[in-house]
Amino acid sequence: MTKKSIVESAKERILVLDGAMGTMLQRHKLEEEDFKGEIFIKHHKLLKGNNDLLAITRPKIVEGVHDAYFEVGCDIATTNSFSGTTIAQADYELEDYIDEINFAAAQCARKSADRFTEKTPDQPRYVAGALGPTNRTASMSPDVNDPGMRLVTFENLRKAYKQQAIGLIKGGVDVLLVETVFDTLNCKAALFAINEVKIETKTDIPVMVSGTITDASGRTLSGQTPTAFWTSIKHANLFSVGLNCSLGADEMIPHIQELSGVSTCGISAHPNAGLPNEFGLYDQTPEEMQNAIKPFLEKGYINIIGGCCGTTPEHLEEIVNIAAKYKPRQFNGN
Repeated sequence: MTKKSIVESAKERILVLDGAMGTMLQRHKLEEEDFKGEIFIKHHKLLKGNNDLLAITRPKIVEGVHDAYFEVGCDIATTNSFSGTTIAQADYELEDYIDEINFAAAQCARKSADRFTEKTPDQPRYVAGALGPTNRTASMSPDVNDPGMRLVTFENLRKAYKQQAIGLIKGGVDVLLVETVFDTLNCKAALFAINEVKIETKTDIPVMVSGTITDASGRTLSGQTPTAFWTSIKHANLFSVGLNCSLGADEMIPHIQELSGVSTCGISAHPNAGLPNEFGLYDQTPEEMQNAIKPFLEKGYINIIGGCCGTTPEHLEEIVNIAAKYKPRQFNGN
C-alpha cells in the first residue's frame, strides 16, 4: 500500500508532531564520553551539550526518543538536527561533519517512523527534517554601538542551510521544517536554499515554517507580527506555517488565530509546556497542557499540533487523545 503524503494526511485529520528532544535526552544524564563516542574521542573541544552529535555517537538513544513519541500516537518525528549547520557547529569546531550529522539524524527518525508505519499502516508516520535558526541573526547587530554590524550574511546562511537540507533529504525525511524562526531574514535564506535544492535534485519536498514570538508584544525578535511574518514568506509555496517555542498554549492562541486568518496553507503550533518557572523548568502537567491546547482545536485553527520545550511523551499522549476528536483546518497547500 502506498503511503499517503503528509499533505494529504494533514487535510484529512489533525496530525500530531512530537515533543521536546532535549527534555528527553536530559533523562539519560549523558556525559562527555557519550557525546564524543569513539569517533570524536580525540576532539580537542568539549562536546557535552551538542545534542545533534548524539545521532552519530549514541543513535539508539535518539531513536529511542522517536520511538517514545510514536508509541503514544504521534504522527511526525522531528529530527535531532536543530543545530546541524556549519554556523551553529562552529562553536564546537565540527563544521566538517555537517553531512554526517544531518544524515544520521534523519536516519534515526526514519528507522523509527518506518517501524511504526509497518505496525499501523492506516496511520503512516512521517519525518520532519529540522532546520534551526542558528545562533546568528542576519537582521540585527549584536552591538548597540554599531548598528550596521553583522556576524552572519545571507550568503553564509544560504550555504549552511543548503548543506543541511541536502543531508536531511539524503537521510530520508518527508518534509523540511524551518523552525523557531526569530529572524525572518534567516528564514528567507533557508527557504532560498531549499528551493535551490529542490531545483537541483528535482525533489518537490514539502516545507513547513514555524516562527517564534519572543515576548508579550506579539512579535518575532526581528520585529514582525504574525501577519507580517506570513507576508514575508508566503511566496515560498509552503505546506504549513505556524509558531513554536517561547510561549505556552494559552499565550500562543491569539497569534495562531491571526496566522490562521491570513494564511492559505496549513497551520501548525507546538507550544511549550507552559511558561518556565524561576528555575527555567516547565511545570505544566500533561492534563493542563491538553486543556490549554483545546481552544486551538475547537476553533478550527490547526492542521498540525505538537509540543516544544518541556514536553514529554506523557504530554503528547494527552494531545493525541484530544486532537483525534476534532477536524483539521481546511487549506489549499501543496
